[in-house]
Amino acid sequence: MTFIIQFIVAMIATISFAILFSAPKQELLFCGLSGAIGWLFYFIIVGAGLSPVFGSLIGTLILTLFSRTMAVIRRCPATMFLLTGIFPLVPGAGIYYTVYALINEENQAFSSNGLQTLEIALAITFGIIFGFAVPQGLFHKLGQLLHPAEP
Repeated sequence: MTFIIQFIVAMIATISFAILFSAPKQELLFCGLSGAIGWLFYFIIVGAGLSPVFGSLIGTLILTLFSRTMAVIRRCPATMFLLTGIFPLVPGAGIYYTVYALINEENQAFSSNGLQTLEIALAITFGIIFGFAVPQGLFHKLGQLLHPAEP
């Protein structure tokens, strides 16, 4: 039941973020799916006792592959699904607590929160890089299967 709640909340948050950034109305559901799928993989990995950094890496990788697939299916830029879908994975609380510790001159908390936040940000970056390392030809073949009338 927790997985369903996490999925729905992540989807609603991502759709809200997509509306804020003026994504086309017909793509809002798919933008929401991208964020919910990425978050669900993150949630499963962290729930299994693995690192939030690893969860962010895998969640972002799956999100990027899903975004590229939806770009072919929906004939839209992958960045529309990727940028809105990454919203649940961004370590906003980590950034907040890092700055809070800095302002309060709590050096130990600042360094530990800052390091983990930086690691998660790098994991998100590498997840996107690995997702875009998959050859475009695979997605092009998918597009040919779904839209055979085009050259």
